[in-house]
Amino acid sequence: MSTLEPERGAGTGTLVEPTPQVSNGDGDHERYAHYVQKDKIMASALEGTPVVALCGKVWVPGRDPKKYPVCPMCKEIYESMGAGGDKDKGKGGKDQK
Repeated sequence: MSTLEPERGAGTGTLVEPTPQVSNGDGDHERYAHYVQKDKIMASALEGTPVVALCGKVWVPGRDPKKYPVCPMCKEIYESMGAGGDKDKGKGGKDQK
């Protein structure tokens, strides 16, 4: 009698690392350019890693953000941050998938 399941504790296994949920056509977020920290955009361009916008959207940037209007939620969050002591702190570039 054979079984298709491996024996428990038999030795080999696969380590599964969690991956971020990248946006796949989830509606309104796809129509906007989003605010993201500039250093994160550069890292994403070099490494292909996803970025997180102020509004929470996670994606790998790839489109020209100048072709899209700014995400209203990102804009509201950015404007609510106000002026801080560090000119670049909290500021981000905008990018779009």
